[in-house]
Amino acid sequence: MENKIIGLCAVSMACGYCGALLISKFGAIDLPNERSSHSIPTPKGGGMGIVAAFVFASIVLNISWEIWVPASLLAVISFTGDFIDISPKARLVIQFSAAFATIYWWLDISSLPLIAFFAVIIVGTANFYNFMDGINGIAGMTGFVAFGSLAFFAYIIIPDRPVAILSLCLTCACLGFLPLNMPSARVFMGDAGSIFLGFVYAALCLSIAGSWADRLCLAGFLFPFYADELSTMIIRIRAGQSLLKPHRRHLYQLMVNQCGYAHWLVSLGYAVAQLVFIGIIVSIRTEGVPVLLCFLCTAFICFHIANMLIHRLRENLHHEKNYV
Repeated sequence: MENKIIGLCAVSMACGYCGALLISKFGAIDLPNERSSHSIPTPKGGGMGIVAAFVFASIVLNISWEIWVPASLLAVISFTGDFIDISPKARLVIQFSAAFATIYWWLDISSLPLIAFFAVIIVGTANFYNFMDGINGIAGMTGFVAFGSLAFFAYIIIPDRPVAILSLCLTCACLGFLPLNMPSARVFMGDAGSIFLGFVYAALCLSIAGSWADRLCLAGFLFPFYADELSTMIIRIRAGQSLLKPHRRHLYQLMVNQCGYAHWLVSLGYAVAQLVFIGIIVSIRTEGVPVLLCFLCTAFICFHIANMLIHRLRENLHHEKNYV
């Protein structure tokens, strides 16, 4: 069995790399604009290699098609969106359809309110992951850390061997993708990869979490992404900006575009913060839901305050520079 796992990991890493390499030569081009954090036209959709690794591992592990088909179809449709325009409403309909199918076939839940809530969590996580994929390496490194930690959690703490192996394969696929995306990007992950990773991560977490404490703990594995997106949404709402319009107000974008830090350095910083946060939240997991909620809320408040202060500092410096 160990040789089979090693082989799956090797194939997954190769899929992540070769898929990105193929798209780097033949993929649709992402042209930079005033909202972009890159300045060179770059192919997008390189995350399809990660999707291929997921499908291959699912088939080899004899995982039911009802589990992996919805996420894979969503990735294909997202990839199609790199070539043709798909309206936001149509995207949401497709994403919620895939989420409901996943919950119906995979999670075996009968409560309608709970089904609706979990669908929102899955679709929300998919889109948050996509919104946070804006600089070189950040989506790949976050996926590497998140799925690697999920593999450990599923193997040691739950345990759920198929989910652990599948998560490990996605970890290796993200690792295979990274050399073509960081430090300089020959290809972007694109919606096909980022939406897929967020979708599958949320679905895997919900499938193995047997309690609300476990659900909160596993959600915390993506805390930097959740916190940055939610904090940015609050800042934009207070500024009277439309949430439907593209922007460059995420903290990671501010650090790259205004502060001048290298993409890889910011991505690495997010990954290190993610690892530290995972270590803390796993260590307090057994304390129960109230403690976990208190910790998560306190951490988010601290993040949001720091984010607002950094935004205000940069805005003040910008005004002073223009005045001078």
